[in-house]
Amino acid sequence: MNAATHAIEEVEIPISERGPAPRKVIVGYGFWLFLLSDIIVFSALFAAYAVLSGRTADGPTGVQLFHRRQVLVETGCLLASSFTCALMALAIEQRRRGLMVIGAIAMFALGAAFLGLELTELAGMIARGAGPDRSAFLSAFFALVGMHGLHVAIGLAWLVSMVAQVFTLGWREMVVDRLACFSLFWHALDIVWIGVFTIVYLGAR
Repeated sequence: MNAATHAIEEVEIPISERGPAPRKVIVGYGFWLFLLSDIIVFSALFAAYAVLSGRTADGPTGVQLFHRRQVLVETGCLLASSFTCALMALAIEQRRRGLMVIGAIAMFALGAAFLGLELTELAGMIARGAGPDRSAFLSAFFALVGMHGLHVAIGLAWLVSMVAQVFTLGWREMVVDRLACFSLFWHALDIVWIGVFTIVYLGAR
């Protein structure tokens, strides 16, 4: 009888009959799909910029408009925020709320500094008559950089929301899963920005 029961337990259950996947797997899979769709959007914007980067309509070019030193500072702020995001993730794994809050504050400050520098750059260009309506090149530039900036702003709001959830809900599984998704989102923004910095700013002509 025991042998028969053991034999039944060893029979592998078909995947179609195992029931729904764990919540963590479903959340992770769904968020990766979201990130991939976001990457597709940015890929389209990169492609548009590559095609239109030379269409200046006798207006200012990227070399004339871009302040690479300022952009380098922006890049440093965003990459540093990615480092603090990793530290925050380690604090979350150890369930150390104080260290998580310190990492979140540092991350928010660096992300806000990046966003402020970016908005200053775009506002300065518009003040000089180099807005998105000036040429196809500038339309593509503002669309690409503006879309990334919008994602950073959303990420900062999301970060504040997640810190609030940790304080109100504690280390519940759903909160930890959301924090993991947020980390993926923020690191993805860093990767996209490296592409922007390399293709748009360093490749300006």
